[in-house]
Amino acid sequence: MSTEQTPTAAGNGFSYALTRTLDAPASQVWQAWTTPDQYAQWAYAVPGSVEMDVRPGGAWKATMRTPDGTEFPLTGSYIEVAEPSRLTVGMDVPGRPDPAAMTVELAEQGPRNTVITLRQTCDTAEERDGAEQGSGMLLDGLTGFLAGGGGRG
Repeated sequence: MSTEQTPTAAGNGFSYALTRTLDAPASQVWQAWTTPDQYAQWAYAVPGSVEMDVRPGGAWKATMRTPDGTEFPLTGSYIEVAEPSRLTVGMDVPGRPDPAAMTVELAEQGPRNTVITLRQTCDTAEERDGAEQGSGMLLDGLTGFLAGGGGRG
């Protein structure tokens, strides 16, 4: 497993890209991101709180639980769905007119490995740093889930 972090300032925003190589085919990684019961197992979601309508314009919601036990609800919609290679997820942000978009890109590397890249552009450096930290936690959880056999048929 490798992790690369590339913070960049793009236009008016602050962007990051996190890349990892996962020990799973892209179809398995896609299912982990788009199946509510699988997503809840690795994405720090409260069991039973995840709902997903995985299609462009479809809504999603989940209640996340931080390591200290704090729970907070998240909502959004899917902007782009190109199974099994690209998923752009819009996240509703209080006080912001447009959703924050995070893109998940999957590229198979041989029969058993997938390179995953998470990209997001934020309005401030502080927002970017928080989003990047959260995305890193998601990748850690996903890596552990897949290593433990999660999502295998």
